[in-house]
Amino acid sequence: MSKRVTFQSRRPSVSRVRGAVVAAGLGTSMVLGAGAAFAAGTADAPQATNLVTTATADSVAQQAAAQGKAAAKHTADKKAEAAKKKAAAKKKAAAKKKAAAKRAAKLAWETPVSHYKLSASFGNDGSRWSHKHSGQDFAVPIGTKVEAAHTGTIVKAGPNGGGDGPAYGNAIVIKHGNGTYSQYAHLSQIDVHIGQHVKKGQKIALSGNTGNSSGPHLHFEIRTTANYGSAVNPVNFLHKEGITV
Repeated sequence: MSKRVTFQSRRPSVSRVRGAVVAAGLGTSMVLGAGAAFAAGTADAPQATNLVTTATADSVAQQAAAQGKAAAKHTADKKAEAAKKKAAAKKKAAAKKKAAAKRAAKLAWETPVSHYKLSASFGNDGSRWSHKHSGQDFAVPIGTKVEAAHTGTIVKAGPNGGGDGPAYGNAIVIKHGNGTYSQYAHLSQIDVHIGQHVKKGQKIALSGNTGNSSGPHLHFEIRTTANYGSAVNPVNFLHKEGITV
């Protein structure tokens, strides 16, 4: 009896030993497999990181390129708009100038100088004149071109006011077809002679500072005769002829 019991107790022990060995083997395999997998994952990690970094850099570069392109287009559009406005303004100014020239061509009279500042006016009192100022002064630099204000014939030209006195310096008087005379004084140079026919806008002299003059300017008169003492307000006269002074 005792031997059989002993024999039976050994058999389960062998089975248990075998099961433990199998389990240990399986466990080792699982552990080794997991380790291998971890090792493989660790080996691939730098490559994955590089891929993410490259993708991010590409995305940033694309965004920067798109923004640069948009900025360049915006700048180009602004330049094009500015150029368009400048061209339009230039065209408008040219059209305005052309229209003004066309209107001036239709007018019978013009101012004797083109660019000027008004100084002493008709009728002003002052120690420079024995009587009230007989014309309109146009302040211009010496050597400014003086033009005939209207078509006519030269009746006075020379020093001593062309015969009207030394106060005028070098002077010219033109007789016009409508019974009106125009006078130009304090000239530095006279380019016409008595008896010469001149047209409106024709150069007749250069402005100066001769005679009784306080500075470079052109003294301009409108007269009812060729002689001193018959002057009328030249600005009012030109206004009636459509000329803005």
